[in-house]
Amino acid sequence: MAVQLTVNNQVQNVDADPSTPLLWVLRDHLGMTGTKFGCGLAQCGACTVHIDGIATRSCQVPLEAVAGANITTIEGLAVNSDHVLQKLWVEMNVPQCGYCQTGVLMAAAALLKQVPKPTDQEIDLHVSNICRCGTYPRIRAAIHKAAEMMSA
Repeated sequence: MAVQLTVNNQVQNVDADPSTPLLWVLRDHLGMTGTKFGCGLAQCGACTVHIDGIATRSCQVPLEAVAGANITTIEGLAVNSDHVLQKLWVEMNVPQCGYCQTGVLMAAAALLKQVPKPTDQEIDLHVSNICRCGTYPRIRAAIHKAAEMMSA
């Protein structure tokens, strides 16, 4: 059964079992490997994408639930990886191993759309992704700096 969805502003027809998690549709069917598999339980956040603008953990979302949805992956966050958060991630040396960071970036980008000047508490609430390297202070600092730059 083919399911139509829009991924990074491109209409995609995916012929897969409707119960297939979106994470595997993105990675295995569409070749978008920026979205990472972490826990498979929607707990760690490595698989975070935007579904209709909302940060969502894709490992637990079946393909059939996103028929017709607009999905943004890390590959579609910015055309040339030049989203302010992506630039600051490099400039401020946010990631250590980097495995979780695509999910963290997607959660942070969704947060800044909803809350232009988040507090530490709001960042902790909305960007609850697990970083095994513990780069949380750098993540928070980069989000605060991005908020300043985006509001200027």
